[in-house]
Amino acid sequence: MAKCEVCGKAKVFSNRVSHSNRKSSRTYSPNLRSVKAVVDGTPKKICVCSRCLRSGLVERA
Repeated sequence: MAKCEVCGKAKVFSNRVSHSNRKSSRTYSPNLRSVKAVVDGTPKKICVCSRCLRSGLVERA
């Protein structure tokens, strides 16, 4: 699933609104990266958003 395993950020749904004010569904996906990180002392591949990587919430293996 498109979800960060650290902060829980996931896909968000909203409306795309045209100039004539017609609504259609659209999605915003988080910027996920598959990285090898240290989880409970062992290296493991997890999906992490770029915000968590940049802020140092993940210790890379």
